[in-house]
Amino acid sequence: MLSEPNLTTPIPDGDGGIGGCPPVGIQLEGVILPPVLTIDVILGLLGNIVALWIFCFKLKAWNPNNLFLFNLVIADFLALVSLPLRIDALLRGYWVFGDGLCRMNLFLMFSNRSASIALMTVVAIYRYFKVCHPHHRFNRMTKRQAAFVSVFVWLLVISPRAPMLAYSHIKSSGDRTQCFFFTSYKEASRGILILVGVHRILTVLEFVLPLALLMFCSIRISRFLKKRQMGKPGKVRKAMRVCAVIVTVFMVCFLPTTVTTIGVWVIRSYRPWDCNAFYTFTQLTIVSFGLNFLNSALDPIVYVFSSTMFRRALMGALPRALRCGQDIEESEGSSSARTQSTTQQELKSMRADSGSEDIS
Repeated sequence: MLSEPNLTTPIPDGDGGIGGCPPVGIQLEGVILPPVLTIDVILGLLGNIVALWIFCFKLKAWNPNNLFLFNLVIADFLALVSLPLRIDALLRGYWVFGDGLCRMNLFLMFSNRSASIALMTVVAIYRYFKVCHPHHRFNRMTKRQAAFVSVFVWLLVISPRAPMLAYSHIKSSGDRTQCFFFTSYKEASRGILILVGVHRILTVLEFVLPLALLMFCSIRISRFLKKRQMGKPGKVRKAMRVCAVIVTVFMVCFLPTTVTTIGVWVIRSYRPWDCNAFYTFTQLTIVSFGLNFLNSALDPIVYVFSSTMFRRALMGALPRALRCGQDIEESEGSSSARTQSTTQQELKSMRADSGSEDIS
């Protein structure tokens, strides 16, 4: 009910009528997506509520990196609050919430994908400059400037999706209604057809371009740290772990949707008679939507690995019995501190605070 799997686009027959592959229907979608999306909502809400609590009540200081991560939390919440309506519609087999909520529901779900990708990319680029170009003026970004960057990212994400709010996506079937992004080309208006084309282009570009940037940042950070042998091996591993986590979440959540979107696009354009291939990619697209929203559940892992301040705040909020490793670390730090002069300790603390946020 999210995209092309809802109804198969009728394929013109040789006489110029509508024929070809019969409609796929929504049966498979109604079986697969409810449990997958329910898991996404439960895990996502648990992780992001904790993350929001840490950001709002436990962080003692903010920096641009944490501000970008906080915006990622907001993006996830926008998607998570929209999914229960979609789950209800899947279980009922029809939409009962009206035209306005239908438009908002679809807008929030598609915008979340764009926002998550954009903000994860910003976090990776910020880390790249902190590690590989520590003296670049980009690293002197203030919280106010980071807020402007965040607003720009949101405008960039929302602008191409906003036209979805201008069109009704309610489709009637007897005495029941469905909330579809688009249905058959026979029924679709020219405006909807343009939105479909924009959606397909964005789905591909939003994956390919950020993936190229993520891979570039990861490779450059790895080479830089190995070449300069900066810090202890443990810190180098932590820096690479951050890049690996972001790239992994990105690939798992967004690669399937991109591949299946391209597949459906190619089949409809060049192989309209190949119904088996069309059905295969349609069904894979249905499954991929569940993975698409899994990013909201996995993003809290990104917060833990991407921000030392967030990690410390989280560990400090845990019961003492669950943070024995943190206690040992603090104990060793205190023991080491007693063996140094006050001046040396202050210098060490300054370096540690700066370095840990840069590459750990």
